[in-house]
Amino acid sequence: MAVPYTKGLHEVAAGIWAWLAPDGSWGWSNAGLVTGQDSSLLVDTLFDLELTREMLTTMAPITAQRPISDLVNTHGNGDHCFGNALVPEHTRIHAAPGVSRHLVEDESPQFLAQVVSVDLGPVLTPFITRAFGPFRFDDISLRTPDREITGPGTLTVGDREVHLLPLGPAHTDSDVVVHIPDAAAVFAGDLLFIGSTPIMWAGPISSWIAALDTIIALDPDVIVPGHGPVTDLDGVNEVRAYLHHVDAQARTAFAAGIDWKHAALGMDLDRFASLSDAERITVTTYNIYRDLDPDLPQAAMVDLFTGMAEWDATRGTGSPQAGGVVNSGWSISRIQEPSG
Repeated sequence: MAVPYTKGLHEVAAGIWAWLAPDGSWGWSNAGLVTGQDSSLLVDTLFDLELTREMLTTMAPITAQRPISDLVNTHGNGDHCFGNALVPEHTRIHAAPGVSRHLVEDESPQFLAQVVSVDLGPVLTPFITRAFGPFRFDDISLRTPDREITGPGTLTVGDREVHLLPLGPAHTDSDVVVHIPDAAAVFAGDLLFIGSTPIMWAGPISSWIAALDTIIALDPDVIVPGHGPVTDLDGVNEVRAYLHHVDAQARTAFAAGIDWKHAALGMDLDRFASLSDAERITVTTYNIYRDLDPDLPQAAMVDLFTGMAEWDATRGTGSPQAGGVVNSGWSISRIQEPSG
C-alpha cells in the first residue's frame, strides 16, 4: 500500500496509523498508533509540546473510544520522547534501559533550550539554528519511562498482541522495535532513516546491521521509520547498504592513520549523496573509530556538532564540494591505489 508522505495521520494497516512529519530532517520525526478492541498503544511522542498536542488532537476521534493505555518510546532522543507529559496520567510508558538517564543527563529540554539561545560561533550557530530552531523546549516538563524493556516481550492492546524487541545498542544505546504480527507491520524508530542520512550515536555499527537483519527476518509488509516516508524491506536494505558503505571507508581511513574528522570529510558518498543531512557521517565515523580504538577520548557533544557543522560548511548543500570528495588530505581511491 502506497502511503503519501504528507504531514498527519495515515492508516497504514488495519487499526494501525502512522503520524508522519515531513521533511524528516533534524527533529521532524514520525510516531504511530496501534489500536485494539478497547485500547491503544502510542509509539513515540514528538519533539515539543505543540507538535505532540497537534498529533494527539488529531488522534482523539480514535483514542476517545480506545484510550491510550501504553506508550513505547523507541529510544531516548528528544524528538521521540519530549511530548510524553501530554499522554494520560494512567498511560504506562515503556522503553529500554538507559532512556531515562539519557533524557535527564544528556539531552534534557533545558539543555536544548540553552543551546539554541546562545552564540556558538559563526559555523556552529547557524547549523544549530537550522536543526533545532523550529522547536520550543522551554515549556517541556519531562516525563520519563516507568517500565523497562529488558528483553523481547509482548504487550496486549485490547485483543491484539504487540511484540517489543530491544535491538540496541545501534543508533543509540537503547533502540526498540515495535512489531505487530497480525498486520505484518513494524515501527522501527531511528533504526531507519528513509530519505535522510542515518546517524550512529552509539553503535557498534555491526550491532545496527544485526538489528536491521532482525527486522528483515520479521518479513513485514509495512515499516514506519523514525524519519521519512513509510517503507518496506527495500528501505531497510538501503539503510543497511549505507552503513556498510561508511563502515568500509572508515576502516580504510583508520588503518591509514587518518583522524576521524578528516576521514568523514574525505568520504565518497557515492549513490548516497542525495540523502539529506549528509553531515551526520561525521558522528557515525567517530563512533566507528571508537569501536576500533576504545582508547579514543570521548568527544563532547559540542565537538560532535561542531564536526557536523564544519562538514556541512565544506561539503553540505550549496557548497562547491556537495556530494563529492573534498581535498581533505585523503580519499579512498588514493589509499587503495597499488604501490609501485
